[in-house]
Amino acid sequence: MRYAIYYTAPADSPLTRLGAAWLGRDAVDGKALPQPHIAGLSGEDLATLTADPRRYGFHGTLKAPFSLTDGLDEPALRNAFRSFCSHAAPFGIPGLSVTRLGRFLALTPQPVSEDLNGFAAACVEAFEPFRAPLSEADMARRLAANLSPRQQDLLRAWGYPYVFEEFRFHMTLTVKLEADSTMSALETAAMDHFAGVTDRPHQIASLGLFAEAERGAPFRAIDILPLTGSIGPQDPALRLIPVSAESQSQ
Repeated sequence: MRYAIYYTAPADSPLTRLGAAWLGRDAVDGKALPQPHIAGLSGEDLATLTADPRRYGFHGTLKAPFSLTDGLDEPALRNAFRSFCSHAAPFGIPGLSVTRLGRFLALTPQPVSEDLNGFAAACVEAFEPFRAPLSEADMARRLAANLSPRQQDLLRAWGYPYVFEEFRFHMTLTVKLEADSTMSALETAAMDHFAGVTDRPHQIASLGLFAEAERGAPFRAIDILPLTGSIGPQDPALRLIPVSAESQSQ
């Protein structure tokens, strides 16, 4: 079983509802949803082109999927998650836009938000005590991905190569798109689909704890909590999180 710390707006927010509809699955209740009609693409084609992000659920990764280290259990993680959310302050970003990331489409902050980058770094560090070391197979798979020397160092230290200065926040919308015509069609459709929530100020005011019951299973949101504290995203204090001893495995 693996867990992840993801940015997601509240389950009933327009952004979350639009993202779930685009991917064809609600990550909160796990139900399949009808996807939008896109001219020139069949429903089966769109389902294929959104398959990978649909399994993970509509989200922005902050702490990549990890298994729990020995001595800590899900109640301990959930307690720490609640504590983190009760200490972290909400903050704004300029907005999200449909963006091409190589051969993928995603929602990304435009322009880049240093507050969001700082918040992601805080999540990486705060929840690191819960992360079990990568297995040899996972490490080998990651190292085979043509990583830079710095990314390899980050992978070994933090279990994921795209953290800190290598991090770029994104809410993935597609698999890798090989055909330019498909990229253009999906980009136009995504811009129309998300028009009501993009290219305007956006508040980062909640956080999601997601779980994967077994490798390859769909990720589900097990907690989405508001940020109700006073510690800003750039404050080093946000990287320190209390762990409740009562909730640890005995």
